[in-house]
Amino acid sequence: MKILVTGAKGMLGQDLCPILEDSGAEVIETDVDKLDITNVEQVKQVLSDEKPDMVIHCAAYTNVDKAEEDLKTAELINVTGTENIAETCGKLGITLVYISTDYVFDGETVEPYTTEDLPNPINNYGATKYEGEEAVRSLCEKYYVVRTSWLYGHHGKNFVETMIGLADRNEVNVVDDQVGCPTWTCELANGIVKLFSKPYGTYHVCGSGFTTWYGFAKEIFAQSGLEVNLKPCTTDGFPRPAKRPKFSVMDNGGICRKWQAALKDYLELREV
Repeated sequence: MKILVTGAKGMLGQDLCPILEDSGAEVIETDVDKLDITNVEQVKQVLSDEKPDMVIHCAAYTNVDKAEEDLKTAELINVTGTENIAETCGKLGITLVYISTDYVFDGETVEPYTTEDLPNPINNYGATKYEGEEAVRSLCEKYYVVRTSWLYGHHGKNFVETMIGLADRNEVNVVDDQVGCPTWTCELANGIVKLFSKPYGTYHVCGSGFTTWYGFAKEIFAQSGLEVNLKPCTTDGFPRPAKRPKFSVMDNGGICRKWQAALKDYLELREV
């Protein structure tokens, strides 16, 4: 199978591409220098020339807080860019995998979200990603919408590295009233590969189980053997421009391992 990946230089893309190759796929890596998803003519040209069997669309505007003040750019990349990819894939009969987010949900529940639950984003980032989902569903017959959450990986800024970088502080305060599913990029990548044998549709591909950011930090420090003066705080005590869902736990149907086991592997690889 020939797979074209957008956003191949991003945190997910850099782990996804070698895992796809290990699965036997021929991978075409693209990023904004080779494929500007906001340029519809370039999208048509590249996909027509490369003729992939599948496109995995990782390219996105992911700065949640900045999207509150720069909605125009977030919409250009997450909505218009996705429409360009989806429309071209639909016309050429290419299967599209679209990476979405738990932030399509409002967090006003206490039960893990299923793919049947109705999205209701509460920030601009989540809204633009949901609009991207809708574009994929309306413009493609062959698609996988893949919602993931609390992503971390070796090739980008993420919560795990931030916490380890703060370990020598006198005190570290972390939010303890937002609940979600930490997900390692390699777990997500392997989960995407598993979808290829499943029916088209919407899937939740995230770490199994759930925790708060404080609980996540506590596990990072414990597994790293670091003694840190870690203190829980509330979202109100750590204000950010974008509202976050209080509870964005998703039911992944067992497609990924427990988040603690994935973190262990991440930390072990980090030391290599």
